[in-house]
Amino acid sequence: MITKLRSKYADLPPLNLEKWRKVPGLLMGAGGALALLGLLVNREQFAFSWLLAFMFCLSVCLGALFLVLVHHLFDAGWSVPMRRFCEHIASMLFPWMALLWIPVALFARTLYHWMEVQWTGQHPDHALEAKEPLFTVAGFYVVSIACFLIWWVLTRGLRSWSLKQDEIGGALPTYRMRTYSCWGIFAFAITLTLAAVMWMKGMQHQWFSTMYGVYYFAGSVWMTLSLVYVITMILNRQRVLTEVLHEHQFYFIGSLMLAFTVFYAYIHFSQYFIIWNANIPEETFWYIIREQGSWFWVGMIIIFGHFFAPFLALLRIDLKSFYPYMTAVAIWSWLMHYFDLAFNIFPVKYPNGFPLQWMWLDFACLAFMLGLLAKVFLAKYAAAAPYPVKDPRLIEAMGYYHPVPTQISGGELDELPEAEGRRPIS
Repeated sequence: MITKLRSKYADLPPLNLEKWRKVPGLLMGAGGALALLGLLVNREQFAFSWLLAFMFCLSVCLGALFLVLVHHLFDAGWSVPMRRFCEHIASMLFPWMALLWIPVALFARTLYHWMEVQWTGQHPDHALEAKEPLFTVAGFYVVSIACFLIWWVLTRGLRSWSLKQDEIGGALPTYRMRTYSCWGIFAFAITLTLAAVMWMKGMQHQWFSTMYGVYYFAGSVWMTLSLVYVITMILNRQRVLTEVLHEHQFYFIGSLMLAFTVFYAYIHFSQYFIIWNANIPEETFWYIIREQGSWFWVGMIIIFGHFFAPFLALLRIDLKSFYPYMTAVAIWSWLMHYFDLAFNIFPVKYPNGFPLQWMWLDFACLAFMLGLLAKVFLAKYAAAAPYPVKDPRLIEAMGYYHPVPTQISGGELDELPEAEGRRPIS
């Protein structure tokens, strides 16, 4: 007898999403109008707000790319239903995130002090000289363009072979995607590190940290896992993924969220501890600035809100499969990731405290980008099957299994008792 693991939420009524269809367009319109107003009012503040929104959205796309890569590298079965929409999110790295990066390139002299030094021909300090040729005008733009080109080749190859798998099936698409993932995981690590260093850490080029790329990576994947949980839950409620999901998959995503909660805290604390213990002025100044004014309290929010609160919230096994609870945890994680990025970016311009008066511009830029990316994601989602229909691990992902026969006295065969939570498909 073939049985299937079933989600206890499989029989809930579908959500009414009709009223949400216009939200991406409204976000784009309202956010774009307010962002344009901010550009006219204060060009320098617009540059900082745009960079914050860009790094937030970039972290989602890079996090999704990582999840696709590790899916193929570990030959995972449970993550097959989530792979397709992760591919859609990752594929927005090019050209959409590249287009959103253009204002960062145009306002580079405003955002990066070292860039002004290079343009005006001033004598660079020893920290800038030590980081040449990376921290040069040519190096900045060449490295940035190279990152987007690598992401384009990687995401395009993974997504195109994934769609090809839906058409022809067989082993070839699977092998091709594994090949892309084999070299892609190294390219991903290098390009993510370069992007985080050049576009965010480079705002204070005097600072040295060998852990910054991993720090940005940990926060990005943590937030993306929360998004993956919410999207999977919605698609399950809408009966799109119901037949290819079982309850354990939500537990697995929740467990990964817990793992990256701890991993992020470990990386962030290790960076702080090593720098503070070494007590080198070229390194400690970065944290000293972020202990002034209200930045101290933002740091407390990150410590307790980015680690302790989600860590305790994700300990319970049963709650990882409780939709309302996990949706609240996901929204909280997005907010904490926003504060974390603001903690990295805004002290450069506002060393005395968080600029509350410009939050409307921060959210305007973020709303515009999220609205645009949501519309692109929905278009990509509508143009392909919602999950890889011919993936060789799909049966495993669906939760089907054959009970294992065992030898009993008398030479007859009997079936092992069904595991708890497994039942035949009606």
